[in-house]
Amino acid sequence: MTNTLPLAPPAAPAPPSLLLARAAGETLIDQIVRSVVARIDERLLRGGARMPSIRQFAATQGVSAFTVVAAYDKLVGAGLLESRRGAGFFVRAPAPLSAPAPAAGVVQPQLLDVTWLVRNMFRQAPIGQAPGTGTLPADWLDSALIGNALRDVSRQGGAALLGYGAPQGFQPLRQDLQIKLAGLEIAATPEQFVLTMGVTQALDLVAREFARPGDTIFVDDPAWFLMFGSFAALGLKVIGIPRLADGPDIALLAELAALHKPKLYVINSVLHNPTSTSLSAAKAFQVLRLAEEHDFILVEDDIYCDLHPGSAVQPATRLAALDQLRRVIYLGGFSKTLSATLRVGFIAAAPEWAVRLTDRKILTALTSGEINERVVHKILASGLYRKHTERVRARLDLARPKALRQIERAGLRIEVAAATGMFVWVDAGCDTNALTAKAMQQGVLLAPASLFSPRQLPSTRMRLNVAALQDPAVWRFFERELGR
Repeated sequence: MTNTLPLAPPAAPAPPSLLLARAAGETLIDQIVRSVVARIDERLLRGGARMPSIRQFAATQGVSAFTVVAAYDKLVGAGLLESRRGAGFFVRAPAPLSAPAPAAGVVQPQLLDVTWLVRNMFRQAPIGQAPGTGTLPADWLDSALIGNALRDVSRQGGAALLGYGAPQGFQPLRQDLQIKLAGLEIAATPEQFVLTMGVTQALDLVAREFARPGDTIFVDDPAWFLMFGSFAALGLKVIGIPRLADGPDIALLAELAALHKPKLYVINSVLHNPTSTSLSAAKAFQVLRLAEEHDFILVEDDIYCDLHPGSAVQPATRLAALDQLRRVIYLGGFSKTLSATLRVGFIAAAPEWAVRLTDRKILTALTSGEINERVVHKILASGLYRKHTERVRARLDLARPKALRQIERAGLRIEVAAATGMFVWVDAGCDTNALTAKAMQQGVLLAPASLFSPRQLPSTRMRLNVAALQDPAVWRFFERELGR
């Protein structure tokens, strides 16, 4: 049984009808929330629009008032609707965006508009129609592995599941990480690790501890987009260092380091996001030399570490292995290979820096989620994690050549054909902001290059996820829009 859902008052033009399906695999509440979010994202419901009253909504749809109240409350909590006493519920107008920074390569403190991509990543669209996402398809991961570990942890019971946990993080997991990093030729004791709620929190803690408002942070250009807004919100200047196939543009890095005196340089050394390229040994030594010369800290984000087959198969130089955590702070996590919802990441740093970062973590978040940390420890200790990542890499190795052939047939030019990894950086030959807008109207999620640069300028490039190119609808879209 389905019912159409009017989302505008009678006097206003009604957006396209939505459907509630009682036989669907999600609750009516979640269907309503998802439908309203979709219409807001697609600009069919604009800021200030009045929602149907609870009674009208319930009567039209044949659902209970409780269902409507619960759905509206969720939307209010998400900041998408606002409740006005005596007047009803209204779509919240989006906050105005700041004007782009005038200086080339520099982002002044401002809100950067990357929220639309993040919001659409959470819409639970089919992964095959979301080649712009940064995650693997659910069926590539091992939910049974996580479920078994959860059951093992739950059986422990008692105080282990009820306390705050240690501020530095669950010690057995820190011991696991000592072994893991030793395999990467990075020596670190358990006291040098600080567990975090993902690499996102790790970056935030490092920036808060080692930089102050007005300071400069270098990032790769292109690079992972969420940190641009996070750093800008802390009052920091963000400058992009052009990323080449073997690492950063060293000449420009030297010039900008002398000019801006950065506090930090955040860099992907292995399987760079969004190009899947890796740092060469020669470039790694040059980066370390410049960090020493200009006295800045290197923050090595190695979140895609376990998707790399290993240096015995392909070259992979990590700054932390060369520096041994003297000037390098090393970040990693398990969201890409186990589960994004576990939110378990870590920082490895010099002993005195680990103490400072633990204190900063206490001030900002107290502790991280020890139950999740215990789950990851169970998985690592079982020995099954290595086999799981081997299976994932094998699937990527099969998917990547096929995806590259399809990309070229669709008329997209591959900038750098990295041998492994999840991503491909391509040139569409047209404005990918406009292309992304068209794709969204057809249910396809892309990731334009403008989001991956601190300059936020329109570009013809974009990131594609080779594991998320299975749906023929994606290729039909490219053929139709690119005319090739």
